[in-house]
Amino acid sequence: MNIPRTELPRVVVIGGGFAGLNLVKKLKKLPIQLVMLNKHNYHTFQPLLYQVSTSGIEPDSIVYPLRMFIKRQQNFYFRLADVEHINPKTQTITADIGDLHYDYVIINTGTRTNFFGNHEIQKYAMPMKTIPQALNLRSLILQNFEKSTIAITEEDKKFLLNFVIVGAGPTGVELAGAIAEFKHNVLPLDFPDLDPELMQIHILEGAPRVLPPMSEKSSEKSADALRALGVDIHTNTIVTDYDGEVVKTKDGKTFKTRTVIWSAGVIGNLIEGFPEDCYNPRNKRYYVDEYNKVKGFENVFALGDIAQMNCEDYPNGHPQVAQPAIQQAMNLSKNFPKILNGKNNLKPFKYVDKGSMATIGRNKAVADIGKLKLSGFFAWLVWMFIHLMALVGFRNRLVVFLNWVYNYANFNKASRLIIRRFSVSERKVRTDAEL
Repeated sequence: MNIPRTELPRVVVIGGGFAGLNLVKKLKKLPIQLVMLNKHNYHTFQPLLYQVSTSGIEPDSIVYPLRMFIKRQQNFYFRLADVEHINPKTQTITADIGDLHYDYVIINTGTRTNFFGNHEIQKYAMPMKTIPQALNLRSLILQNFEKSTIAITEEDKKFLLNFVIVGAGPTGVELAGAIAEFKHNVLPLDFPDLDPELMQIHILEGAPRVLPPMSEKSSEKSADALRALGVDIHTNTIVTDYDGEVVKTKDGKTFKTRTVIWSAGVIGNLIEGFPEDCYNPRNKRYYVDEYNKVKGFENVFALGDIAQMNCEDYPNGHPQVAQPAIQQAMNLSKNFPKILNGKNNLKPFKYVDKGSMATIGRNKAVADIGKLKLSGFFAWLVWMFIHLMALVGFRNRLVVFLNWVYNYANFNKASRLIIRRFSVSERKVRTDAEL
């Protein structure tokens, strides 16, 4: 990997997500050689991926170059690499660009879409975990509109304009709301020869209500807002199959559609090489202690979505959202000087739940902040402010803010571009690595 030899401890951070990003900021002043490995040269602000896929913003406004962190930072090296294996006995990392020895390794490789072993669904449904996947979805949506203008029969038009979203968590709810607003505000302007009523949006959820992790009040408010936008909600509905044309569910429902968007779950991006008792075989998350050390190792750490820290408040691990990852990174950065000096008085991690929220569209959002349950316009303002401030880089905040102002003032979406065509006929089983 062409990393200079050093007498300093070599700390390798694998992954450039929320945990990795915040960790390298805090470790840069320590007497270590810091190396970051990531399969992309940028950090992605995943909470706004749905806006890229629905033409609300361009992808470059929610990414940040990881090499920007090298500026004015000594002993920090970034390598574009896909890590394939870690040998904890020899303390060696194997990637597609070569091998690297480590003294400490910190894994924050995040998650990938979980299709629960259904290869047919994986073959035809659209995931949305990365920038390329969001662009593929945007292209498919816009291409469907274009194809529907030349479709001869009403049945063909309905097939192209029927959108099925599987999973009613925050991502699914936000996608459904954004696509519904597209139907009401953009379709009549861009495609006056199409009847907007032919466009249908269905959201399918296996649980009894939408937004299962949030309060019942927020769930009810979200469902009401989605129905007001014309979204059909199907709860207690489990998808069993999709062959590229027809969605089948466990209770016998069918939906004929060209587009299925899968937001029904995630699974950890494990790196091969660790014993099987180091991770949960069901969700592929590393078992970690209260200091984020991977089970059985003193110099291997896991943070964020890939880490399962079982505790009294979270017996199945912390939520796989940004805040636990950020807070774990901050806690580890405080412990790391003690770790380097061989001290044992480490500070255990304690998660502070800062709440959860979701937006359903223009002037509509829900937020659970402690005992406070917000909805409507004020919750929408809170959602916008928090997401703007969480973006990395002043330029990104400014660009996203200006996009939002433009979209709000014009009832419009400015990024309705098919940059690259997505071919439905050439679909195959895809992995996150390929995309």
